[in-house]
Amino acid sequence: MKTKRLSPVAVTSIVLGVIVAICLIFGIGTYNSLAKQNQAVEAQWGQVENVMQRRADLVPNLVNAVKGNMGQEQKVFGDIAEARKSYANASSTTDKAKADDQLNKSVGTLINVIKENYPTLQSSNQVNTLMTQLEGSENRISVERKRYIDQVRDYNQSVVTFPKNIFASMMGLGKKDTFKATPAAQTVPSVDFSTNSSSSGK
Repeated sequence: MKTKRLSPVAVTSIVLGVIVAICLIFGIGTYNSLAKQNQAVEAQWGQVENVMQRRADLVPNLVNAVKGNMGQEQKVFGDIAEARKSYANASSTTDKAKADDQLNKSVGTLINVIKENYPTLQSSNQVNTLMTQLEGSENRISVERKRYIDQVRDYNQSVVTFPKNIFASMMGLGKKDTFKATPAAQTVPSVDFSTNSSSSGK
């Protein structure tokens, strides 16, 4: 009994069908993988914003608690107000990160001034509690930032690696911005208001 041989056209059709099926399966898997990574990055950024917003909400409480007793530090309060305004108006990840760094720097300056020049004010339970909460918020922000940076690193590696980069381009998914804090944001400057104080007394 003779076996019926497939025609070249049929063989070609089968081979093409198998290739299309493999590409389709790979494409679906890649799409799901990239979509999950994208959602993970966005969810982690949401957590970063959550802890940054917590600190931003605590700042006015500290300012209100100490402002009446710190007459010479109006520049510090102005810097904080401007930093909070920039933070509130920031929309992109990069702008939000820059604004948060500036807010962190200005609040750090205020806390530094309180510790150095106003020991009595620092001993207030309300002020001390607020400063502790703000410093704790900064620690939480650092942790969540690190997690976000790791998520973005993994995601960016996926969207630039062949052949995932082809599917990422088709899906409209590109590289995401990560945190790039300025070196100045890592240190809190020491502010001396002795000159202003002596001048105001004349």
